[in-house]
Amino acid sequence: MTYIPDPLGGFLDDLRRNLAPECNPHAHVTLMPPRPLSGPPDEAWKQIHEYTKSLPVFPLQATGIGVFPETHVIYIELGMGREQLLELHAALNRGPLHFAEPFEYHPHITLAQELPLEAVAGAARLARDMWRQCPHSRIFPVEELTFVRSTAEKCWKDLASVQLERISVVR
Repeated sequence: MTYIPDPLGGFLDDLRRNLAPECNPHAHVTLMPPRPLSGPPDEAWKQIHEYTKSLPVFPLQATGIGVFPETHVIYIELGMGREQLLELHAALNRGPLHFAEPFEYHPHITLAQELPLEAVAGAARLARDMWRQCPHSRIFPVEELTFVRSTAEKCWKDLASVQLERISVVR
C-alpha cells in the first residue's frame, strides 16, 4: 500500500471518521488487496522489493466519490497515476503474492465499508459534500510502498517499506 501524506491524508482520515466513527483510519491506496500468501512473508517482500526498488516516484490524483455496487464500499476514485497502479498490481500478482481475487483490482481510497445498507446513500452524500469542501491539493506523490499484514485485532501492521526512486530533471 501507499500512505497518503498530509495535509490530504489527514483530511481523508477526518472524512472517514465522519462516515464510520468506529474506524481508526490511516488514508492509503491498496496495491494488493488482502490475500493469503502462498509462501513465507520474506519471499513476498523480496518479490515486492526487487520489482519496486527502481520505480520512480509518481503522482496520484484523487477525483470523485463512488460506491461499489456489490460491496457498498464508499471510495474516492483515482485519475492520474491509476494506470501505474494497475501495471504494478499486475506485475506483483504472481509467485508468493499470486491470488485469484474475487473482484477485479480497482485502485481507490476507501472511505467507508460494512455500513448498514440503509446508511450507504446518506453516507455517500455526506462524503461528496465533504470532498467538495476539501481545501487541499488532490494530487499527491507515491514516494513509498509499504508491505503490511493483517493482525488478529483486524488492524494492519507495517512489515517493511521501500522508497521509490527520485528522478532529477536537469535543464
